Amino acid sequence: MTFNNIIQLFTPKDKVFFSLFEQVAFNVAEMGKLLREVVTETDFDKRSVVIKKVEDLEHKNDDITHEIFTQLGKNFITPFDREDIHYLATALDDICDYIYTTAKKINLYKVNPNDSGIQKMADIIELGAESIKIAVLELRNLKNMQNITDAIIRVKSYENQADDIFDICVEQLFESETDIKMLIKKREIYKVMEIVTDKFEDAANVMESIVVKYA
Repeated sequence: MTFNNIIQLFTPKDKVFFSLFEQVAFNVAEMGKLLREVVTETDFDKRSVVIKKVEDLEHKNDDITHEIFTQLGKNFITPFDREDIHYLATALDDICDYIYTTAKKINLYKVNPNDSGIQKMADIIELGAESIKIAVLELRNLKNMQNITDAIIRVKSYENQADDIFDICVEQLFESETDIKMLIKKREIYKVMEIVTDKFEDAANVMESIVVKYA
């Protein structure tokens, strides 16, 4: 191994990791917006077009996440603990997976998304996705600590709100829905949307750990 190769081995690849995480963050925010479009589109076929956009972003994010793990295996020195990089990449990937799952199930189950529970959850997911993006973009230099902290607090608040919405909507669903098949379908969609917010919190917890360690 040449001296230059040795130097490269011990050179932090900050730009590589930050760039990849930022790409994921923009995907997360965009998928949150697209999910909002999915639940407001009344036409099945038009909704399918939007869902395809969500699917494309999910696949794109899978590729980026794979690249993060590849870089993690190639680089000896990383900007954060290797475990934190792995946990954050996994949490962000899970967010994208569950957003896509939500969008897919709406059309797969032929559920009318003009439902108060689905609408409220979609609002929360859009807001949470944007806050996740804000926090991730601040990780590059950790100069605007308040921006990260505020975003993390918002994400955790959204997760709590989603839990409450889920409980209330399931209760109302059992009281008002007479079609047992539709009841099961809607409850599953509520649950998947609630899991999205759980994954928001997972990502926020990792970023909170990073801030404590490196601020």
